[in-house]
This record gives sequence, structure tokens and C-alpha cells, in this order.
Amino acid sequence: MKTLVIYTHPNHQSLSYAFLQKVLQGGSENPNITEIKVLDLYEEKFDPILVFNENKRRRDMHSNPQLEKYREQITWADKIVFVYPIWWGRPPAMLMGYIDQMFASDFAYKDKGGVLPEGLLKGKSAVCISTMKGPTFYPLFWLNNAHKVLMKKALLQYVGIKRVKFFEFGNMESPKGRHGEKLNKVYRYFNIVPD
Repeated sequence: MKTLVIYTHPNHQSLSYAFLQKVLQGGSENPNITEIKVLDLYEEKFDPILVFNENKRRRDMHSNPQLEKYREQITWADKIVFVYPIWWGRPPAMLMGYIDQMFASDFAYKDKGGVLPEGLLKGKSAVCISTMKGPTFYPLFWLNNAHKVLMKKALLQYVGIKRVKFFEFGNMESPKGRHGEKLNKVYRYFNIVPD
């Protein structure tokens, strides 16, 4: 299983970075994971800004040569892992800009004229590992589960990725946030995950 980890946090001293390290540690010890690649969007200086004009049309985004290496990474991967904080109830703008450009029509999905498109990324799986300051139940009860609806239904299932696992960790700025326990939970998952 080939795994692409998309890491989105500007600080390598962050808890998000610690979760990234646990993904890599667990994955490197798992015989089912043959290769892991990391795309650090901030370190990469990925440009999240969409530009459409007479020279750059939205319908051509799937063939933008500047994004070819990122399309190759997604095509290569069997599993896509997103590691990011939740800010204002959603992933960072950097990650949303990546999603806007990479999960484009005729690459990630194909319009068929019906209600839903054909997902072109079928057969892949995804894991979302997110941290937030507020309590874990905050997105569910206060925001109607908006984060999971966005990532699972509006994005991943739309492009054909049906198997989606969430690690949504709250109270992460609290000294009582049980950081070690949560980090080990991610490590154990990637250490034994069979698919």
C-alpha cells in the first residue's frame, strides 16, 4: 500500500507535526505499507490561490502543467492521509486551496449529466487527522458536524473515495488534553492498519 501524507501546518513544533511523525513511525513499521511520501504544503510553498482568466480556465485545471507532480502523487497513492488543524470549524485555507485545485473535474471526477458525478479516484482510501482547541464534541453539536461533512461527503465520497477514517482530537491546547494517548492512538492505527 502506497501512502501519501498531506501535512498542512506552518509550524514544525506544532502538535500537528507530532501527529505527522506518529503516522510516519507507525507506517514505517507496518509491512502492508510499502512506501510513504509526505507533501508538506507550507514547506513546498504551495500556492493555494485560484486564478481564472482568459489564459487560465477552470475547465482546464485538470491539465495545468504546474500541478502535474501533485496529480501524479494522488494517482500514485492507495491511501491519502491529511494531517491538519481545524481553524474556524474547517481545515486551513492552505489545504482548501490545494483541494480546490487538485480535486478538479476530469481528474478527480467526471460530470455525467446526473445529480452526482463519476468519482475517478475509486479504490483509494483516506484518513483525516485533525486537532482543535475546543472540545471534541464541538464540531458535532455546535457546527452540525460540518468538518466531517465537508471532508467525507462534499469532497472524498464525491471523487469516489468511500473508505474514510477520522481522528478528530479536541482540547489540544489544554494540559489535560491527553496528548500522549492521542498520539499513540494514531501510531497504533498506522502500525497495524491492513489496507
